[in-house]
Amino acid sequence: MFQIYVAPTGDDSGPGTFERPFATLERARSAAREADGGAVVQLRGGTHVLDRPFELTEADSGTVYQAYGYGTPSQEEAVVSGGRTITAWEERDGLWAAEVGDLETRQLYVDGRRATRAGIDALPGSAPSATATGYVTDGELDWHSPGDVEFVHRGVYPWTEARLGVAEVSRDGDTTVITMAAPAFGWASELYNSTWEGNTSSGPGLPTRIENDASFLREPGTFVLSGQVLLYLPRPGEDPARTRVVAPVLEKLVNVAGAREVAFKGLVFADATWLRPSRPEGFVHYHGSGYYEGGGVEVAVLGEGSSVTFPATSVTIPACVTFEDTTGVVIEGCRFTRLGASGLGVSGGEGLTVRGCEFDTLSAGAVVVSGSGGTTIEDNRVRGIGVEYSGSPGIAVTGTRGCVVAHNEISDVPHCGIVFGPGEGSKVLSNLTVDTMRVLADGGGIYLAGAQGESHDNGAVVRGNVIKDTRTPYNFGLYTDYGASWVTVEENVVMRADNTAVLHVGPPLENVIYRGNFWDADPLGHDDPPSGVTYEGNVTLKDEHELNAATAAIRSRAGRWVPSS
Repeated sequence: MFQIYVAPTGDDSGPGTFERPFATLERARSAAREADGGAVVQLRGGTHVLDRPFELTEADSGTVYQAYGYGTPSQEEAVVSGGRTITAWEERDGLWAAEVGDLETRQLYVDGRRATRAGIDALPGSAPSATATGYVTDGELDWHSPGDVEFVHRGVYPWTEARLGVAEVSRDGDTTVITMAAPAFGWASELYNSTWEGNTSSGPGLPTRIENDASFLREPGTFVLSGQVLLYLPRPGEDPARTRVVAPVLEKLVNVAGAREVAFKGLVFADATWLRPSRPEGFVHYHGSGYYEGGGVEVAVLGEGSSVTFPATSVTIPACVTFEDTTGVVIEGCRFTRLGASGLGVSGGEGLTVRGCEFDTLSAGAVVVSGSGGTTIEDNRVRGIGVEYSGSPGIAVTGTRGCVVAHNEISDVPHCGIVFGPGEGSKVLSNLTVDTMRVLADGGGIYLAGAQGESHDNGAVVRGNVIKDTRTPYNFGLYTDYGASWVTVEENVVMRADNTAVLHVGPPLENVIYRGNFWDADPLGHDDPPSGVTYEGNVTLKDEHELNAATAAIRSRAGRWVPSS
């Protein structure tokens, strides 16, 4: 195939050869379209900074974009970045300050390490309380820029974490009045209404954290974007003259739509943000990667005297690298890091493969797949995701046909490891999940909901997975939920979960088989499985040494992440 070279130090007026590479991906794309029989675009080492999303269409079918030397010991690190390097720092009372104009971002990275938005843990005052439009408190706030402040509401429901902006702060006698941004606060008041054992609660309640004001800069390694000024409280030893600070500015790095047989190999996708939560609409989270933006709510009755509301419709957190209606795409040996939303999003299309990739330091989930056929997600490592949107699963799949999720390693995630919504013919095979459900509740290492087919022949198979350490209370290692049907759960290992699995849940499970699994505690409902559940040949071994010995073969096959390069 025709070879095209692009380097951060290149020149778009050159020929795109090894000796005289192009400077931009867009120029390389134009040259690839002219090649007869397809092209390989070799990205030389360094940071390839985008000033707008890089887009491929059907006209780009057959093109490979890869790091130079991919698959060899001399592979170069080629970073596709949507960030802006912040320079011209000046010191102000122990802070670094930079005038950044109209820059908008929600993240900051200092020498590649994520800085945390500065915040406090509670609303000041002796007895703050909610109103129809916000809050009142007897505390006098010294916030520098109230309109930039954001409230975090973790655990309104055990599975939710909302982010709502402040509109203004004013004084009324001895009282401070906080008016929240609309429509977000109204949507939150509409969505979060529950009754538990006769006790009714409504609205988001008091915030569990408050972020993004200069007065909150107390911990080293934290930052605030206040108007047109970026402020950072450095860690000991950091010097603005020798430190590289990057603010993500693009919300999307790459979008591929309608292309066939395109491949990305060995690339690093980094430094993107997602600005929606900073808007007046906020982030009214409900479950997983879904959030509410109006349209009405419905009521789910959980039992006598208990009910919760849920959105009639919800929206999914977007991804920073997206593939729409593609065919035969391969994403191999890539890294997705420092991204302000989900890492990789796949919608529609056929035969996409994600293999040997790393996903880390993501504000939301790693991989989100919807409506596709024949997608394969294998041999990847997911860790340290959901750092801003704690409901985000590691891998989320819904509405697919014949999707295979196999031999992935998922660790250190705030909610579910792997989620499958309704679909057909799904296979969840030999994955390893460790330290899931670290923040929010009502989920599990592997979670399935809804109909998974029309018979066991085209239903879901969950086999050979190892699930360790699902952390928070009210979780399940293996969780078949919300009317899951035509599911076979067999030969899995569950260790150190709040609950290993659950066999009783509403709506009732139908045609669900739990067979030949190993765990260290009996599942809920094992002694009286409902009519829709077959429970046979499962083994409970409470002694960890016995459990390890009995499951050595299964455990040896689970995960096995090896970088493709």
